Amino acid sequence: MEKIYIIHENNEWVVPLRKELEKLNLPYEEWHLDRGVLDLLQTPPKGVFYNRMSASSHTRDHRYAAEYAGAVLSWLESHGRKVINKGRALQLEISKVAQYASLNAHGILTPRTIAAVGKEEIIEAAKKFEGTFITKHNRGGKGLGVQKFENIEALKKYVYGTYFDEPIDGITLIQQYVEAPEPFIIRSEFIGGKFYYAVKVNTSEGFQLCPADACQIGDAFCPVGESRTSKFTVLEGYENPLFEKYERFLAANDIHIAGIEFIIDKEGTVYTYDVNTNTNYNSEAEEKAGVSGMGAIAKYLGEELEKIRL
Repeated sequence: MEKIYIIHENNEWVVPLRKELEKLNLPYEEWHLDRGVLDLLQTPPKGVFYNRMSASSHTRDHRYAAEYAGAVLSWLESHGRKVINKGRALQLEISKVAQYASLNAHGILTPRTIAAVGKEEIIEAAKKFEGTFITKHNRGGKGLGVQKFENIEALKKYVYGTYFDEPIDGITLIQQYVEAPEPFIIRSEFIGGKFYYAVKVNTSEGFQLCPADACQIGDAFCPVGESRTSKFTVLEGYENPLFEKYERFLAANDIHIAGIEFIIDKEGTVYTYDVNTNTNYNSEAEEKAGVSGMGAIAKYLGEELEKIRL
């Protein structure tokens, strides 16, 4: 019997989706790809395969999960299986350089970014920026490696110090620091390639912006902390002409479900800086707004499953 297959490496992040699939009585199976054996002579089962592999999988001791997922997706696609967030989506998930190149190709403005491999190269790249700049990991997730610097001397102390955070792929990004008039960014959620809702994210507590509930209860790699104000607020009726460009970008890259983050500077310029193809949702914010991202995903997966049964 055809079913929905969830490709992932983080059990906690799948909990909300399991609940929604079970509400709809949809058959599903999880493929936890932190390790495994792939026989290329075998034919994959029939069904809908939802890729939720995360760029930050290596932080959970799943060092090669993304690479293995890439192999599995290639196998599935070679057999014509229905894959939600195909191999190209995974490529963009684990490389911000790939993200920015594709965003720019679709006329979407990103912050000025230079990729560097090597400590001396990081310093030299940073000299091309005037004023404040940030560093981040090319393969990140949850704000990994994001540091803000006011000058080159501060960067040198970090890069040559004991607390330098070496990226898993060796590529450090030096990026223009975009200053917003208020400490928040906008995250736009897309399901089935179409805009679903936008959420305002308070950034006053730092750069690590994982919205998953699991991140709010002590995940060492995604501390959200406690705040008197809600960190996540769903924006009712929010519209932006940029969303049409986002939808074209997603379609061109075989991305069906994603969260795309952007920031607006003091002059009103919009910079898009992250595409998350393993998107999560904040239950508190959704409950207040009366929406459910995982519920909408479950419904979408069910509809795709019905299509292949016809």
